[in-house]
Amino acid sequence: MNLIRKGHRQSHRGVIGVESAIVMIAFVIVAAALAFVVLNMGFSTTQKAKTTIASSLGEASSALEIAGKVTASGNTTSAILEVVGVPLKIATGGESVNLAPGTAAVKYLSNTVTYDNIYAGTLTENSDGDDDVSGEWASLELATDDAADSDLYITEDPFDATGIPTSTKAFIYWTQNSNNNDILDQGEHAVLAIAYKVGDRPSALDKIRAEVLVPTGSALTIERQVPSITTAVVDLG
Repeated sequence: MNLIRKGHRQSHRGVIGVESAIVMIAFVIVAAALAFVVLNMGFSTTQKAKTTIASSLGEASSALEIAGKVTASGNTTSAILEVVGVPLKIATGGESVNLAPGTAAVKYLSNTVTYDNIYAGTLTENSDGDDDVSGEWASLELATDDAADSDLYITEDPFDATGIPTSTKAFIYWTQNSNNNDILDQGEHAVLAIAYKVGDRPSALDKIRAEVLVPTGSALTIERQVPSITTAVVDLG
C-alpha cells in the first residue's frame, strides 16, 4: 500500500512539473511577442522621426543659392541702377527647382517700394529673341534685349538710351543650360534679372531686397546696399 501511494505521489509531482514548464514556456513566448511589438514600434517611430527631421531640414534650407557676385547696370549721369543681375544655382545636395511663373515668385522690397510678386518668367531657347546660343545668354545686356522683344517680359530694354520699362519686373535667363526648360537643375546656372521702372530705380545708399520663393525649400533672400554709382557696371557684392 505504501508503494502504491508513493507512486501516485510521484506521478502527481511529474504532472505538476510539466504544467509548470508549459506555463513558463507560455510566459516566455508572450514576453517575446510583446518585446517584438515594442521593438517594432520603436523602429517605426524612429523611422518616422528620421523622415520628419529630413523633411524639416529640406523645408528649412533654401534650394537655391547665389552663385557669384551680384552686379547691376548703372546710369552714371542720373546716379541710379537700371537693372540688377543675381547669379543663381542649386544649393549643394539640393534637388531641381521649377522656376515657371506658376510655381515660383519674386518678392521685391526697397527703401521706397514693396511688391509681392514681380516675376514674369524664364527666357528659354523657344521663347526668346535671337541673342542666345542654345538657350544660353553671355551677358545681362543680351538677356534684357531678348526679354524686351515683343514686350515678352519687360516693355523696354534698360540698356537702350531711352529704354525704361513701364513696370518693375523680374525674369530669369540661363548662362549654362542643359535642357531648355523652366527647371533649374544641378550643373545649370541662371541669373535673376530685375529691371526697374522710373520711380523704382535704386540710387546710392538705397537698400534693395529680393526674395525668390520656390515650391520646395525656404525662400532665397538677396539683400544689398547700393554704393556710389560711378561706373556703368556696378558691383553689389
